[in-house]
Amino acid sequence: MFRNKYDTDVTTWSPSGRLFQVEYAMEAVKHGSAAIGLRSRTHIVLGCVNKANSELSSHQKKIFNVDDHIGVAIACLTAEGRVLSRYMRNECINYILTYESPLPVGRLVFQLADNAQVFNLSIKSPFFIVV
Repeated sequence: MFRNKYDTDVTTWSPSGRLFQVEYAMEAVKHGSAAIGLRSRTHIVLGCVNKANSELSSHQKKIFNVDDHIGVAIACLTAEGRVLSRYMRNECINYILTYESPLPVGRLVFQLADNAQVFNLSIKSPFFIVV
């Protein structure tokens, strides 16, 4: 495939007004497996489709426990999902050690979004994942 100068950076627009790296991330999400979360007043259920890429490979874990009150289900690239779940786990531990109370979910989501934005602007490609 021919790569041009607009294909290498997430912050470089092509003359036609496209961000190729963002389009690649959206395509990667489309090819990922399904993940769903259901919530009632007392329970939460997370589910993922685990499918192996070939007969010789096994499925990879797509549901992670972040803290006692936070879990995450990922779709798409599991390696990036593990990186982000580890980041969320560390943020929860740091908050508990500092404030002696569990990290509010809204604050964790805000910190995760900030981290993803900084990462996307400093590295050449965005996260190819849906959390």
